[in-house]
Amino acid sequence: MNLKSSNYSRYNLVKEMMQTPDVIRRFDPKAAEEFAPAVKKRQRLFLTGEGSSRIFPAKRAIYDTLKKADRLSIAIDGATQGLEYDLSAFAVFGASNSGKTKEVVRLFQSLRKADHQALFALTAYKDSPLDQLAHGSHILLSGKEEAVAATKTVVEQALFYDSLLRVLRSEGMKGLDALADKFEEALTHQIDPQLVDKAKNATTVYFAGRNTGVVEELTLKTNEITRKRADFLEGTYAVHGIEEVMDARELIVVVEPFESEESKFRECLVDGVGMEVIAISTRKTSFPTLVIPEAGDYQSYVEIAAGWNLLVEIGISLGIDLDKPQRARKVGNIYQGK
Repeated sequence: MNLKSSNYSRYNLVKEMMQTPDVIRRFDPKAAEEFAPAVKKRQRLFLTGEGSSRIFPAKRAIYDTLKKADRLSIAIDGATQGLEYDLSAFAVFGASNSGKTKEVVRLFQSLRKADHQALFALTAYKDSPLDQLAHGSHILLSGKEEAVAATKTVVEQALFYDSLLRVLRSEGMKGLDALADKFEEALTHQIDPQLVDKAKNATTVYFAGRNTGVVEELTLKTNEITRKRADFLEGTYAVHGIEEVMDARELIVVVEPFESEESKFRECLVDGVGMEVIAISTRKTSFPTLVIPEAGDYQSYVEIAAGWNLLVEIGISLGIDLDKPQRARKVGNIYQGK
């Protein structure tokens, strides 16, 4: 991805992706401090939102919590399904860039009527319907997005939850400048044209890897950016039955593959199906690999950047107008005040 070329710079999507390193640099590590007491009191956290506002920010938070053996219990789900849950003991965070996502607003209205006392919002718009319903809001500094596919706001939402978990662990949030540099490196790395061609010519692009929100988010972005069919295969699901219906015209992108499982992927998918497998990883794998910088606890952010880079290259190669999908909308289901 290269903003110096008009092939890229004319798209709002690319501009907003390229603004993300500065969003990381400007993020306040103390942003979540005022929200921590309510979460600490309950030790239960429910994270909701629709699409990108939930997938990466919330799933990354769960992965981090389990990896650090935190006592905090985190649950996530879509806001409509959340209406069926007893959330009275949870601190609830609703993420919506617009603050007008109908499902999230409706859940907060229901919880307000039930006299819930710990409702919090992540939104770019102060005084939006969601902000007005919340007991407290973090207003995203990344600002308005013009592109349909959410990018910079997704990363800021993830950073906020990251900050919240670190406050609860009494752990400082350091190294954001270094993360921003590595994010930008992954975003602007020149990808081997052969890797792009493999993805460009695939009928379906699968994404596999850890359930951190990265591969699921990149699956959604594949639909929005490249207009290709895509599917999310968590962990090693790709070699546990779905290979029966895969074919050689398809492609799978494995993000930071488990080294112990590479031979099985090759046996089932490359040798068995005849399909292409490529990897995004901090190491050179046994598959054609887009090698990315190591970033420790922040690794998932760099993986997202590399995936965006690949998807933009695919879209550009296909001659797609990255800013104008035919059916997808910026706010999938907008609250109309009813």
